[in-house]
Amino acid sequence: MEVEVRKAGDVIVVDLRGRLIAGTGEELLHEVMDELVAEGWKKILLNLTEVPRIDSAGIGELVAGVRLAKRLGSTVKVWLAGGRVRNVLELSQILPVLDIYDNEHDALDSFAG
Repeated sequence: MEVEVRKAGDVIVVDLRGRLIAGTGEELLHEVMDELVAEGWKKILLNLTEVPRIDSAGIGELVAGVRLAKRLGSTVKVWLAGGRVRNVLELSQILPVLDIYDNEHDALDSFAG
């Protein structure tokens, strides 16, 4: 799993590449989310478009990160293409918990409103 963090105006975009699975992926997501929230970022966009696989540990960490951020006054949105990860999140009934967008432009615009 690789993580790249970049700014898009007042939004921090976290580009995730690789499998979000137990052992490495979920630990890395946990560390990144903790760090961003500790630094005071209020608008966080998680880019999962290049995540080909997610397991229960990855789902758990994704939900935990979103809840932690919300509890501390931050907003997390998810940029997610179709495919396997979206299907897994749909089957596990996690999609209603997440604020999902199909492209970066719409996701970034949603922070303005």
